[in-house]
Amino acid sequence: MSDVVTPKIQKTDQEWRELLTPDQYRILRQAGTERAFTGPFWNSHEKGLYSCAACHEPLFVSDTKFDSGCGWPSYFEAVNPEAITEIRDTSHGMVRTEVRCSNCGGHLGHVFPDGPPPTGLRYCINGHAMDFEAMK
Repeated sequence: MSDVVTPKIQKTDQEWRELLTPDQYRILRQAGTERAFTGPFWNSHEKGLYSCAACHEPLFVSDTKFDSGCGWPSYFEAVNPEAITEIRDTSHGMVRTEVRCSNCGGHLGHVFPDGPPPTGLRYCINGHAMDFEAMK
């Protein structure tokens, strides 16, 4: 787990504001969150690939998605270990593990050790932080 993210893609704040919707900017660039049960994909069961909304880097496949009941899209495994960077998060009086896109440094959500087998992980991800491409 790291305390620093060195993204491969770097843009100015203005470039990110022009590229992203207001919700995407607030979540991806300002480490915001969407209210539970309101964002895209939390209740989606379609087969496909979830990618970072900022840089389109593949993050999760639908085969790893599960209903955790938390109100955010949840996955037990990233598409590959290099896709996600984990950072210790001590904000809001808690100790959690934040997950960011390794490619652009965008805030995605958090990972918790209460997921299903085979990993036991629950990547709790903001829907606005992702794009989705259905399998054909």
